[in-house]
Amino acid sequence: MSNQTGHVHHTWVQTLHPVNSDLRLQQVQEKEPMFYYFAYGSCMCPVDLKRSLGENTHPFVIGHATLKGYRLGFYRLSPSRKCGVLDVVKDPKASVNGVLYQLPWRLSEHLDKREEVPHGGYRHEFVDIHCKQEVYKNVRTYVVVNKLLEEAAPNDWYFNVVLRGAVTCGLPEEYCWSLFNHMYKLQQRHQAQHWVRSA
Repeated sequence: MSNQTGHVHHTWVQTLHPVNSDLRLQQVQEKEPMFYYFAYGSCMCPVDLKRSLGENTHPFVIGHATLKGYRLGFYRLSPSRKCGVLDVVKDPKASVNGVLYQLPWRLSEHLDKREEVPHGGYRHEFVDIHCKQEVYKNVRTYVVVNKLLEEAAPNDWYFNVVLRGAVTCGLPEEYCWSLFNHMYKLQQRHQAQHWVRSA
């Protein structure tokens, strides 16, 4: 079942936060163009997303969501962050947890810049997302254009931002631990390789 238009009403009616409900109501009244976005990396953290988009993104969070048929991997070296950053790759046996946002269209270009779309870092991929017992069709997410052959380790800053976003937005505890272990093992492997090279 797909619900692309009525979900805004559903969200603000049920919210317990008056500020958020006022904002949702205002958006519906103004009929501001919106788009759905699935975040699985550092953008899961609304605080870090605010840094790029220039405004508070908490009100635009729909909730914890799942992308089926993909798996996570650190298949890009970010020139700005100087470390490995997350990507999703097709894998019929896997799934990726993340956060579903409904963002105003006016933030689309800022999000593309953050994901380095103009420079060929990531590109749009439109996927089906499972959230709150509904399926959202044609949801935007981002995938790496030129993937590394081997995963690259995240630095401590990226590690912490990704984990903070996962915990803050209520991803399952088991998934958070799996994410932690994946990143930790990549860092350990990176350090071991560094020691071998410098020995």
